[in-house]
Amino acid sequence: MSNCAAQSIWEKVLELLKNELNEVTLSAFFSDLVPVELEQNCLVVCIPSQVNRQIVSGNYLGHIQRALKELLSVDMDVTILSQEEADARLRPKSEPLIPGADDYTFDRFVVGPSNKFAHAAAQAVAEKPAQSYNPLLIYGKSGLGKTHLLHSIAHTIRTAHPDYRIVYIKGDDLTNELVHALREGRNREFRQKYRDADVFLMDDVQFIAGKDSTQEEFFHIFNTLYEAKRQIVLTSDRPPKEMLLLEDRLRTRFEWGLLADIQPPDYETRMAIIKNKSIRMGLELPDFCLEMIAENITSNVRQIEGTINKIMAYQQLNDTGVDKDTVARVVTEMFKQKDEIMPTPDVILDEVSKFFNVEAKQLKGQSRTKDISLARQVAMYLIQTMVRISSKEIGRFFDNRDHTTVLYATERITKMVKERPEMAELIHDVTANINARYE
Repeated sequence: MSNCAAQSIWEKVLELLKNELNEVTLSAFFSDLVPVELEQNCLVVCIPSQVNRQIVSGNYLGHIQRALKELLSVDMDVTILSQEEADARLRPKSEPLIPGADDYTFDRFVVGPSNKFAHAAAQAVAEKPAQSYNPLLIYGKSGLGKTHLLHSIAHTIRTAHPDYRIVYIKGDDLTNELVHALREGRNREFRQKYRDADVFLMDDVQFIAGKDSTQEEFFHIFNTLYEAKRQIVLTSDRPPKEMLLLEDRLRTRFEWGLLADIQPPDYETRMAIIKNKSIRMGLELPDFCLEMIAENITSNVRQIEGTINKIMAYQQLNDTGVDKDTVARVVTEMFKQKDEIMPTPDVILDEVSKFFNVEAKQLKGQSRTKDISLARQVAMYLIQTMVRISSKEIGRFFDNRDHTTVLYATERITKMVKERPEMAELIHDVTANINARYE
């Protein structure tokens, strides 16, 4: 159970102990006792003072156990820790990063002119954490290998330093975690998780921009880690100077270390990537196939991987070799223009609700609070511009609102985008989240 449960139980234990022990004893020996965790049959507490720890262990352990039995109707053990032991117990171990992260290693990253600098910087950080470049911020468009480098760093450090606490989080997930921590009263756990990290990795840091509470919390996380000489690595879809909603104090800190960009791979690098991926998947692609993919899938490594996966699926399902017609069909299917991708209203509503940290049903509901009204108008604007359906249809989607409400929302957000850079930035970020669902 969480330390919230331990705290609640301990408060009740103290009330019972007041019937057995006098105030002087409780004040002298129990005042610095802190509940740490309530396990199935054990209450774990911390007493920083060695003297008090010995006295409580030797004289009052039975009193605590009897109080626990009276409260919980079961026999309970009590473990008393020192401050160091409690800190070690609460300290998070390295967490698994993402499914398949073990495949994201430096030896599987194809290096070319477009990513050579970022790759070298990432390797330097992995070999000497917090000694080479801190923070390291790798930026570039989606699908170019930023996450691959991030997890390659984690893999290398974990191999060399298995005791290091490596924490990975995505920018929008940090906001969600913070909201849940505030609702559940777990602020201390939230902060400790990140501030105790030896290596802190954040993907898509641009998504914390414009979110005041998240930026405030991240500011303190960054400062704590930086001052403790812990490695910080961030990725973003753009350099800090282009994050218009990012607080100046964070922008400045991001630029303290090293900025490394990744550009779309050139033809030779794309050929190398295709060969590398296909060989690892056990697929032999003829030269014409390599060339056709490299010539057409030009800007996104993730699309290259998707193309190879699809060719392999065609081959396995049809039990045939790879011919030009098959490759041409797959390339045509994969090589879509952005304006051909049309998200559904539900996807847009979901992403807007995540961005603003409100429930989708609230956006469809009747609430007129400032934040929900703005989020609702943003959703209407994006559905109008991305889905190509009428105002009346959008109104029906939002629980049968009048189409004039949709027109007003669209006009208002359009005006704000033109006049306020922060709104243009917000729309850009939400749109990126929506498009990422289809990559």
